[in-house]
Amino acid sequence: MISDKMIKVGMADLNTATNGEVLKTTGLGSCVGLSLYDPKQRIAGLAHVMLPSSSIAREVPINVAKYADTAIPELIERMLAHGASIRSIEAKMAGGAQMFTLPGQTDSLRIGPRNVESCLLMLEQYNIPLISQDTGGNFGRTIEVSSENGILTIRSVQKGIKEI
Repeated sequence: MISDKMIKVGMADLNTATNGEVLKTTGLGSCVGLSLYDPKQRIAGLAHVMLPSSSIAREVPINVAKYADTAIPELIERMLAHGASIRSIEAKMAGGAQMFTLPGQTDSLRIGPRNVESCLLMLEQYNIPLISQDTGGNFGRTIEVSSENGILTIRSVQKGIKEI
């Protein structure tokens, strides 16, 4: 997707887009790129979630975009402020890879799968349907979401380019 209206979303960051703008984030390994979209108002949101829960936060104040349990409510609020309707919002996500596997690995090292699980729980709390996902595996991804149509474009070296 080529656009002169590209908005970069960094790691542990989130943002919204309207008027044909495109949100892009890179470096999704174990992180999850969660896109929210209101097709009626054509408002998109994208969060680059690094960790599943803010309960492990050590920074003060915490970076709400870093954790699934705080990023998703914040992204929803920003979209609602732009005129989105909670009843119209739908979700897509990519990432959540298991980048490294070690013998005797504990659950705490399953960051990718745990990020996916946390995002799913938050979406369930808000009754937001997940309409498509490209998660798991052991490879990185770059994603873009268009506020024009909500299409999530996923790029990876291993799998090429796909749209969901």
